[in-house]
Amino acid sequence: MNINIDNLKKRILYRSQYRGTREMDNLLNSFVLKYINEIDVSKLHSLEKFLDLDDEKLYKFYNNTEIDINFNDEYILNLFKNFRLNTK
Repeated sequence: MNINIDNLKKRILYRSQYRGTREMDNLLNSFVLKYINEIDVSKLHSLEKFLDLDDEKLYKFYNNTEIDINFNDEYILNLFKNFRLNTK
């Protein structure tokens, strides 16, 4: 089975842009844009699953108000946790 990486990236980008709130659209889309071309296919699949997590939990995790998040890819979690949104 061939994995179409371009289609996977398009799905990830779309999901990161349409979250429901402008703040999460901006945060997650900026995060995805920064890393989407740097990670391998397995991490892209993890990133796609990561974007299925609830916005409120992701926002709290990002802002250190929730420590435990139910996601098994520490690499993606660490990227997100250490990502800093440039608001300029």
